[in-house]
Amino acid sequence: MDRTTLAFWSIIVVLCSASAFYGASVVQQRRGLHKAPGKLENGDLVRLVTVVDGDTVVVEKAGTANVTVRILGIKAFESKIEHDVVAAFGRAAEDALKRIGEAGPLRVLLNNPPKDSRGRTLATLLAGDQDLALQLVSEGLVLVYTVYPFPAMTLYLNAQEQARAAHRGLWADKDVGARAEGLMREWQRQKP
Repeated sequence: MDRTTLAFWSIIVVLCSASAFYGASVVQQRRGLHKAPGKLENGDLVRLVTVVDGDTVVVEKAGTANVTVRILGIKAFESKIEHDVVAAFGRAAEDALKRIGEAGPLRVLLNNPPKDSRGRTLATLLAGDQDLALQLVSEGLVLVYTVYPFPAMTLYLNAQEQARAAHRGLWADKDVGARAEGLMREWQRQKP
């Protein structure tokens, strides 16, 4: 093997190793965000720390560890997939959560059960008297996640239908609306 070939393959090995190291680090950080270890009680006031995605946030209560909250009743499109028409709506949901959540403290209303299978806290978050999830549904930025029924599901579904009829948010784009409807049909088949 000549020096040029050896140098080429050495560079390839170094680049692959660096990519694997970086990828593992990103996965580990993301898992850490999904399993923030703190504990919340019904009615707690919390502060938004970070938005993980359009339906999951990390919050903190004074004097305790951060808590990952999966917002009850909604599902946002994935925002990280490039060149996917729905990613823009995932990012818009994240931006709206930041905008609403950073305005002041959030009140937590826990679900029953209070945790999902990933260990995240399931809750409704209120900014003043405004339900964050309902606001996102009304703006057409997220879908109502109907696989697991929740107390305000009818209210959320009505808001989703109004957003659809008014062509707000994702409902303004025919292709995205079709993908949303496909997801909703799939969720109907998944109901326990």
